[in-house]
Amino acid sequence: MDPWAELENTQKRILQRIAELELFLLPKHLSNLSISSTQHSPEEYNIITSSRSIESHLTTILRAGGVRDFLFKRVPSDYYDTTLEARREVLGAPTIDHLCKSIVMVNTQAHASVTDCSNRNNSKFYVVVIQYTAKLNAETLKNYLYTLNNGKIPKKKFNLRLAPEKESLKLTGFEHNGVTCIGMKTDIPVILDEAITKLDPDFFWLGGGEIDLKLGIRTSEFIDFIKPFVVNCSST
Repeated sequence: MDPWAELENTQKRILQRIAELELFLLPKHLSNLSISSTQHSPEEYNIITSSRSIESHLTTILRAGGVRDFLFKRVPSDYYDTTLEARREVLGAPTIDHLCKSIVMVNTQAHASVTDCSNRNNSKFYVVVIQYTAKLNAETLKNYLYTLNNGKIPKKKFNLRLAPEKESLKLTGFEHNGVTCIGMKTDIPVILDEAITKLDPDFFWLGGGEIDLKLGIRTSEFIDFIKPFVVNCSST
């Protein structure tokens, strides 16, 4: 094995062990919980997030997943009352195009048998990560999912719409303006708008789990960890 690859694997194992130790040090009934982004029961999730801060919890998940280049930043309470340029300055982002959001979408026309996220290709819900400066093209998403399923599901069975806030909170565990696709309560498939992969530098900002907490992350590491569908699904 290449020495650098071997070193990287060793580092990943060390970080995994650190993450496992963090969970072990929580109350005994938490020691068996997974630190992955897979689904926790509501009770497990509430215990985790109340025992540690959201930032600490998500940091553990990211590090265990091999993510290195990321950071969290607290923003003022009036953050969402300001312009995109003002938000860019607060975060130190290169451009306003680097400011992104995660939105939960529901397939309102899914077959009655599709009620959860167990099938990534034909899920009831998706989280779409898109720039604030872009406009989501729902028709493009519809066509993408139709093609993803090799045309075996009628196109009319795909109709993604914004999920109600209460449903989004129930699925992710995060409030409006704090939604992130890291550490969600439910393992919802993620769609990343292709425009984000073309940003220079390749480091973007999104919600960090709390309204006043933002997460900046290297695009390539985000993709390696989350493994989203990368889709050209927006217009400016």
